[in-house]
Amino acid sequence: MTKIIFFGNGPLADFSKAILEKHFDIVFHARTKEDLETVKEIKKKDKDVHGVLASFGVMIRSDVLDLFEPEGILNIHPSLLPKYRGASPIETAILSGDTNFSVSIMKLVKAMDAGPIYYQTTFKNLELDKTTIYQTLAEAGANWLVNHLENLPEPTLQNDDDATFTTKFDKSMSLLTPETDSAEKTLRKIIAFENFPKAKYVFFGKECIILKAHLSDSPSKLSLKCQDGKFVGIDILQPAGKKPMDQKSFLNGYAK
Repeated sequence: MTKIIFFGNGPLADFSKAILEKHFDIVFHARTKEDLETVKEIKKKDKDVHGVLASFGVMIRSDVLDLFEPEGILNIHPSLLPKYRGASPIETAILSGDTNFSVSIMKLVKAMDAGPIYYQTTFKNLELDKTTIYQTLAEAGANWLVNHLENLPEPTLQNDDDATFTTKFDKSMSLLTPETDSAEKTLRKIIAFENFPKAKYVFFGKECIILKAHLSDSPSKLSLKCQDGKFVGIDILQPAGKKPMDQKSFLNGYAK
């Protein structure tokens, strides 16, 4: 059975690994910077082991990259590279209003997400749900590797002039501003910030994380009026220090 070292953390890694481990022998799963020393030891002993990465979150040094030449470590990156290089491609695509979502298989190089491309595909009009998007792209990339890892095509160089870059999110971005954002942009923030930094709004003096919401042309008992005159209805939210609750439960407890 083909052996691989897998690098990855988070939902993209989880969905990718679920496919890969059915077809490959994953001899080691690297999750941290410290794990790279183990990776080096394994690769030096076994030149035939492949490297596959999905959302690792750690910059890999040249001394590790060099061990996997000429094939390289293969990176499952959830965008149509060179668009959306960096730490938050799916979330940035959601915030940008995209309706199509893509995945690329590229060779990892020292420059961020700049390596040559082995494969790309795009899914049109995916449901605007982060779990669905992550799973669809991860499984597409992993399934391609299942069928091609042992016989890779020649990769195609990226055009760096067309590159766009994403950034890491931080907690300062979490507070929603519906008074200056459209309803669609507000909803997309809620979806994009689902895991981190978590979209927040203050209702009845209580700061809440917004977990699920929907677009609406009219107000509900708990909704956000947005800059374009439309509304985002709140379905599930979590007051600070409390468990998640639906709109009715929240209103019963806090709308006094």
